[in-house]
Amino acid sequence: MESHIRDINLWESGELKLSWVRSHMPLLEGIEKDFRKDKPFEGLKIALSVHLEAKTAHLCEVLAAGGADMYITGSNPLSTQDDVAAALVHEGLNVFAIHGCTEKEYFADIRRVLEVGPNIIIDDGGDLVTTLHNDFPELVPGVIGGCEETTTGILRLKAMAAAGRLKFPMMLVNDADCKHLFDNRYGTGQSVWDGINRTTNLIVAGKNVVVAGYGWCGKGVAMRAKGLGAEVIVTEVDPVKAMEAVMDGFKVMPMLEASALGDIFVTVTGCKDVITPECFLRMKDGAICCNAGHFDVEVAVAALRKMAVSHRPARNNIEAYKLENGRTVYIIAEGRLVNLAAGDGHPAEIMDMSFAIQALSARYLAEHRGSIGSLLNNVPEEIDREVALRKLKDWNIRIDTLSEEQHKYIYG
Repeated sequence: MESHIRDINLWESGELKLSWVRSHMPLLEGIEKDFRKDKPFEGLKIALSVHLEAKTAHLCEVLAAGGADMYITGSNPLSTQDDVAAALVHEGLNVFAIHGCTEKEYFADIRRVLEVGPNIIIDDGGDLVTTLHNDFPELVPGVIGGCEETTTGILRLKAMAAAGRLKFPMMLVNDADCKHLFDNRYGTGQSVWDGINRTTNLIVAGKNVVVAGYGWCGKGVAMRAKGLGAEVIVTEVDPVKAMEAVMDGFKVMPMLEASALGDIFVTVTGCKDVITPECFLRMKDGAICCNAGHFDVEVAVAALRKMAVSHRPARNNIEAYKLENGRTVYIIAEGRLVNLAAGDGHPAEIMDMSFAIQALSARYLAEHRGSIGSLLNNVPEEIDREVALRKLKDWNIRIDTLSEEQHKYIYG
């Protein structure tokens, strides 16, 4: 066993968190029973880089139950929970992650989980896959394939594939229906506002909320803001998504125009420089900015720091930046993922579905090693269907099935 964590003595607190999510993740419970019996990962090493909190830790337990030798790190320095990392080490898993580490330390831990020569990679944002290709090309032949959790990570994979740099097959977990339709929309929608509300302790009702990006995550954030009583403004670069936002009842305008109107700004684009210095100068005194995209580049915090005449802590996890025009702009969680850096992430029941897709996709890779011809692979429909049926069964909901004649009528 190897580890690089803050303090093993924190394990009891982490185990309490793990115990809670285990009791609210029935899909993973069922999959764990199957894995214990079948051992699909016997003799395989799995390197995992996902936001290291209790729900992710339970996924690691499930994969380990399937025979995997787990090497675990976080995918964001501020989302790692030190007590959860300690709990996993106490169980005998290999963990390399510390909350609040520097960027240098973060990538050192990424490299530690890759140095072992993993056979399967489970990634969240693409740092594992990118670092493996860049720094450990000699280990590529030993990789069966990997799974990517996020929109941002899939964009990076597509760019690598287009440039001829991707060398092993990846499962596009984020594109599975039982992931993005629920995790991205309902999970992000709830967890973003959990993070904002617990950090600011301010009311949302009556405020103007600006949501940058109207993909599935943006839809969820906007929907929940509306439910909390806010007036919602959406900014977009995609004309079709902008039309969706209009027909969903939201105002749509460029960010520069919206920056003068918003009270709370949430970026959910996967792009960089969405809120720029010009936007900051237009903002109301007391405007609050945060990010729900994977990387901390959507709100231009570094530029804000340079242009501010002063900055100070305003509250735990909130920085106040005073501008030359006398106004103050607040940034939550340094512009990192607000739902994890300022909260506990998505609800356990939501991540139960997402991590069920991850676990079953990893099993698919193990079972089809050497026979997956494509580099970018959608999650097979039967996995999506299996997860949906398991979830409906858990809810005690039954649905109709096609008769043989109906099946022939539709499918021929």
